[in-house]
Amino acid sequence: MANRNNLLIFILTIGVFGILNTEMGIVGALPLIADHFHVSISKAGLLVSLFALVVAISGPTMPLLFSGINRKKALLLVLGVFVLGNIVSIFASNFTIALIARVIPAFFHPVYVSIAMTAAAASVSKKEAPKAVSKVMLGVTAGIVIGSPVTTFIANTTSFEMAMLFFTIVNVIAFITILLFVPSMPVKERLSYGSQLSVLKKSITWLSIVAVIFINAAVYGVNSYLSEYLETITNIPGKTISLMLLIYGGTSIIGNIVSGKLLTINPMKSVASYPFVLGAVFILVFVMGKFAGPMFIFVLVWGIVVALANNISQYWITSAAPEAPEFSNGLFLAAGNFGVTTGTSVNGLIISGMGTQYVVLGGFLFVILSLAFILFRTYLFNHAKQLAR
Repeated sequence: MANRNNLLIFILTIGVFGILNTEMGIVGALPLIADHFHVSISKAGLLVSLFALVVAISGPTMPLLFSGINRKKALLLVLGVFVLGNIVSIFASNFTIALIARVIPAFFHPVYVSIAMTAAAASVSKKEAPKAVSKVMLGVTAGIVIGSPVTTFIANTTSFEMAMLFFTIVNVIAFITILLFVPSMPVKERLSYGSQLSVLKKSITWLSIVAVIFINAAVYGVNSYLSEYLETITNIPGKTISLMLLIYGGTSIIGNIVSGKLLTINPMKSVASYPFVLGAVFILVFVMGKFAGPMFIFVLVWGIVVALANNISQYWITSAAPEAPEFSNGLFLAAGNFGVTTGTSVNGLIISGMGTQYVVLGGFLFVILSLAFILFRTYLFNHAKQLAR
């Protein structure tokens, strides 16, 4: 049974990697895409920003619509849409077609990821669920930090069409493995849309959503400008930055393993402690940001911190609405993407007005806000437990 569950989680993780690789791997190929379709780099950037916006919008709605469908069929449908979208991208004759081929699969992105997390958690005991979900999160991390440089290498050495072919092959592998090795997963107790939406009536759900928005704004609001910070403030050469970011990717994978264990042992304490850890990192970076040695250590720690944020965010929302697992995972995806947009936008304004060095202060502001909502939810939870006694 344990081996079968491990195989299921591994296969689900491959699919998550394929989907996240399709979403984020294209970043390094944007200059080639801009040249190929004769558009500006900012317009080519719509392939990334519009994809993320669609995920944020469809995060709560699409998992809800698919919540009564056999999970295996839903997973295969989503991967099939991604495969077709990638194939269309390879042969797209103009930028508009390429953009449409990206946007349509983005609507289905939350369906696969939310089902993968729900299925992984359901395959083990309740106590071991965070550890199982953290393994699926490895696919998210790998898609972002490993898929992107691999795709960039393929695009730069061959063409962007070959990079799209790489996306296609990964998703085809995920499709075949699910088709052959994953058993049928019918929904045993179908929840009505009303009962799932009713979790939005709980204050604890909204406190969790806002906390996750601020956690992701803090983390990704700084992470988005990490390369620029290392180049302009720490004065590290571009090739060295690439090496540091590769190491950062490796420590992110370690962070997923660590976070799974922490959330299994003491989830509430892990979540409450996280803003203090993140705030301490920001303070050290602000003070020591000009020194290459300390910043190298920071990048190592940062990879772990980012992975912790992903797992803590997922746990914080799904633990607030365990009665609607797919819907709550969809809320996590929406809140996370909204947090990324908020953090990068606000910190971009801070950089424009004050300079790159002060991007860390923007992150610290979001840390304080996230801590306030985490503590408020914790207080309400403890108060409710006392009343129940």
